[in-house]
Amino acid sequence: MEHTQTLTRLEGLVVFRGLLKDPAVAAMRELLAAPRDAFVSRAAAFEAVLFEKSTNWTGVLLDAILEDENICLRKAGGRDAGPVLEGALAGELAFLQQLGQLTLDDLAAAPAFLPRWEIDPAADYAAAYAARRAEVSRKGYGPFARHTMFTVENGALVPVRYPDPQRLSELPGYEREREKVIANTRALLEGRPANNVLLYGDAGTGKSSTVKAIANEFAADGLRLVEVKKNQLYQLPALMDELANNPLKFILFIDDLSFTANDDNFAALKAILEGSVGGRSQNVVVYATSNRRHLIKETLTDRSGDDIHEQDTRQELMSLSARFGLTVTFQQPDKERYDAILLELARQYKVQMPSDQLYVKGAAFALRAGGRSPRVAKQFIELLAAGVKL
Repeated sequence: MEHTQTLTRLEGLVVFRGLLKDPAVAAMRELLAAPRDAFVSRAAAFEAVLFEKSTNWTGVLLDAILEDENICLRKAGGRDAGPVLEGALAGELAFLQQLGQLTLDDLAAAPAFLPRWEIDPAADYAAAYAARRAEVSRKGYGPFARHTMFTVENGALVPVRYPDPQRLSELPGYEREREKVIANTRALLEGRPANNVLLYGDAGTGKSSTVKAIANEFAADGLRLVEVKKNQLYQLPALMDELANNPLKFILFIDDLSFTANDDNFAALKAILEGSVGGRSQNVVVYATSNRRHLIKETLTDRSGDDIHEQDTRQELMSLSARFGLTVTFQQPDKERYDAILLELARQYKVQMPSDQLYVKGAAFALRAGGRSPRVAKQFIELLAAGVKL
């Protein structure tokens, strides 16, 4: 294929049009369009971009293809996208297969000082893409293939580059409470009815850590976490619509949730949890944590105001927590549970101390810290592991 034909075909991508934004593909595009006197410069520029990832052009292009968020996936997930799009998909994969086999010497008689990138003649793009497409419900596509946790900025999902690596095995003491949330998450992943979950309880008992650890635990099974701030709740309906056709499963995570009685975000969350005319996406659930059982901050003034139907108003405020299908309570640990947490964390951090001495020092530390909690226990053990005298 002539280079002008190759360039024209590359610029005519429809299904895989997003590849034109990939740095390596964009650099190859510039190289194919290079006039004779600019060839060496653009070849060097392409190799500089390519070698940041790998010296194998076939593999780099294939990785970009497998992670591309293309129109077939957006419209149909991993399912058949119809004859027109499926035909275009097959044709473009065949072209990209040829593109991935191009060597420097195929393009021009390049000077000897330019390094030669590698290719893989045995690569089969169509087979690799078919295999990846069959696993799209677990591995995802686009940014969802590369990242497992996201935040929301200006209505768009932004990957968390350094997510909290918290694991369930690192959270001792609340296994019974967490098992309810884990079972609900498994139901979501298996396509069974799953509930929105409210994790309520005392500060420092591991509510937020539980949600993040579950997201990490089941990421390989197709679970992704999106953290949403309270002031972003009005954006949730559009976000849920965007995620509805995605083959992955999503937890919309709202941390430390509470409202004042006149908070506009209250109505937004109420509509999302239940009662919206749009219905609920089957691949999205809301997991929220709160230190307040009913989520509403009330004052004595609220109860003695001039509302004629004050009881009805209060009932409406109290009803929000009931809209979570599952509420799991994380209470402050008693001494026995706190001591068990200390012992397990000491084992994890390889802290060598007699258990009776560990319990006494841990209790004294908790007293100074304002009370027992898993967070306080972890702080205490981390200080011991760092060699701080307590």
